[in-house]
Amino acid sequence: MSKTTALPGKPSVGEKTRKTGASQSGFWGYARKNIDLYLMSIPGILFLVVYKFIPLYGLTLAFKDFNLFIGDNIVDSVMKSPWVGLKHFERIFHEPVFLQVIANTLMISLYKLLFLFPVPILIALLLNELRLQWMKRWIQTIVYMPHFLSWVIIFGLFYSMMGSYGMVNQLLGALGFESISFFSDASWFRTLLVFTDGWKDTGWNTILFLAAMTSIDPQLYEAAIVDGAGRFKRMWHITVPSIGPVILLVFVLRLGQVLNAGFEQVLVMYNPAVYDVADIIQTYVYRIGLGKLDFSMSTALGLFESVVAFILIMSSNAISRRYLGRSIW
Repeated sequence: MSKTTALPGKPSVGEKTRKTGASQSGFWGYARKNIDLYLMSIPGILFLVVYKFIPLYGLTLAFKDFNLFIGDNIVDSVMKSPWVGLKHFERIFHEPVFLQVIANTLMISLYKLLFLFPVPILIALLLNELRLQWMKRWIQTIVYMPHFLSWVIIFGLFYSMMGSYGMVNQLLGALGFESISFFSDASWFRTLLVFTDGWKDTGWNTILFLAAMTSIDPQLYEAAIVDGAGRFKRMWHITVPSIGPVILLVFVLRLGQVLNAGFEQVLVMYNPAVYDVADIIQTYVYRIGLGKLDFSMSTALGLFESVVAFILIMSSNAISRRYLGRSIW
């Protein structure tokens, strides 16, 4: 039986066949077979390019003295504005109110992380234990509903209940207690922010954990029942470890958003009386950028926040991978 040999410097027939097969099974071969999927992805790619990547050029405002009227249009004004390097970042750290804004942002975010992060997990565990499906559906519907209300509507609801003349203060007055200015008292405002945020989004945040619980093998519960494990033990030793990766994923993502304390919520609810405890980075950027038209300063603040968030999420993921053996990537 003869064996095919290749001439020096030229590939053999078998090598040509393997290369041709590899190229056909590579990216372009897959693209030709799934051309319809790539065509369907074009609108999404265009959306990302137009609304996510092209606006990144605006980050150059953080390193320029932006003058809106120096050019014929907004893009021309950005291009013609003079470069000033790190001037605006130096201004940020020399602003006396900046440290207070950072402290407010961290305090509100950490309060929400500490008090609200475990609540959806607990609710999901309790809902998972319900055996009456109609009751489970009703409870899910009720706790999901606040998520679909805007912060303007939620502010109106809570102000009618907890405002100066709301039913809560009327009840306190009827019981002989002094009324509480929840919306203008600095000692109560952060508590109000945490409570309203939990009321709005806790039910919605249970969806991810409930979805993770559906992938747990029922045979694990059956084996635990045979071994005599009660509901609490099954929950603690089977359900919680099984959804551990999802809990970790959500926690790492929340750490990356620690400088995002809830712009819409704070903007709608706060007022000058509580600026000292409620003014966060996003509202400060809003007031500086649109209130004082200092776009360069506000862009520098936003870029600073994004860089810190990136460092936080990378660090938390690395720590989780090293000490817990689990990570997002």
